[in-house]
Amino acid sequence: MQKIYLLSFGCQMNEYDTEIVRSILSAAGYVFTQDDLDADIIMLNTCSVRENAHRKVYGHIHDLRHRRNGKPALIGILGCMATGLRQELIENKHLALDFVVGPDSYKRLPEILAAAVDGPGYDVTLSECETYADVSPARAEGVNAWVAVMRGCNNFCSFCIVPHARGRERSRPAGNIIDEVRRLADEGFKQVTLLGQNVNSYRQDGVDFASLLDQVSTVKGIERIRFTSPHPKDFPADLIQVLATNPKVCKQVHLPLQAGNDRVLELMRRHYTGREFMSLVGELRAACPSLALSTDIIVGFPTETDAEFEETFELTREARFDSAFIFKYSPRPRTEAALKWKDDVSEAKKTARIVRLNKLQTDISLQKNKELVGKVQAVLVESSGKINDGGAYGRNDANKIVALAQGAFKAGNMVNVRITRATPHQLKGELLSS
Repeated sequence: MQKIYLLSFGCQMNEYDTEIVRSILSAAGYVFTQDDLDADIIMLNTCSVRENAHRKVYGHIHDLRHRRNGKPALIGILGCMATGLRQELIENKHLALDFVVGPDSYKRLPEILAAAVDGPGYDVTLSECETYADVSPARAEGVNAWVAVMRGCNNFCSFCIVPHARGRERSRPAGNIIDEVRRLADEGFKQVTLLGQNVNSYRQDGVDFASLLDQVSTVKGIERIRFTSPHPKDFPADLIQVLATNPKVCKQVHLPLQAGNDRVLELMRRHYTGREFMSLVGELRAACPSLALSTDIIVGFPTETDAEFEETFELTREARFDSAFIFKYSPRPRTEAALKWKDDVSEAKKTARIVRLNKLQTDISLQKNKELVGKVQAVLVESSGKINDGGAYGRNDANKIVALAQGAFKAGNMVNVRITRATPHQLKGELLSS
């Protein structure tokens, strides 16, 4: 039996795809190892959304070859890089890859690996229908399980490579998703996170995303439901209602802003204005006052002026996100932004902008977290391992990490905790005495 070392980079969808790959290859007789030096096959499941992602993968491949010191192994790349950078990967003689397989071709992996012994194997075809609905992911034990309810994206935001790397939107049947969630509950998982590149555009056989959330919530044993990532343009009233009223749906939304200036948003093809975004934020908070909001922001998009960045800065101040992932713009191959506009905002300016925005958001995050000090929070324990002062940790409904004082905590338990301290990035709490 050949041993496979499989390493995943990037987003939650990649983690889910890694579980799909494990299932397919285990069924084909392969075994997995945590030791890359012991492996016969090395595969990296990759991301190409950010520029540094592929640099990290290239560096990892070179390090692997150096550490193995000539010990033979098939080495290949799976995932978004396989489709997004396919020509470069196939032709790059320094990488000397044995296989390159895109995210819609994992069922062919046993065949491709068998053939790669005699020469490189490639399949980067994008599918209009593949959802892996017939594959049961091979999961490690845990509290949360990722569940991909759809694949691909139809938005074609000008900066984003996802539609080119993962193809067009297609949704899984709701019944198939519910069956998977039931299996997860039977396996002991307490939380599921529904995944999609534009998850709230889910629609299949007359079931929309709001209805899907309600259906998932009927599964016994599942205590929390999360979803990521939604698009601000796809938040109808019925979805807001489910978010506000269904007790199993967490009161937390990741709502990507990207920019606060309308001209830049239009160039990004985001299909909303800054005021429309804030109107949605108002609707969400009016329906669910305890809602925690996180976001994504890009600084230094081509042609973004200082004044336009200031609009992003001020909108971030107004929105008061609980947290934000803030990135410098980097052109991705084949995207509209890379093809049409020069990356003309200097690195120094991008750095200055990201430093200012991060400082603002850190201050807001600290203020928001301090508001929870003294309050009781339901925390789903994720690990009894050591963190900071030696306690266990979990997450509250808002998806904020809560470090717990030393005690007998078991992963998967829901415990009531009084918050005693807050930092910008986590909370600390003590178990309430029974």
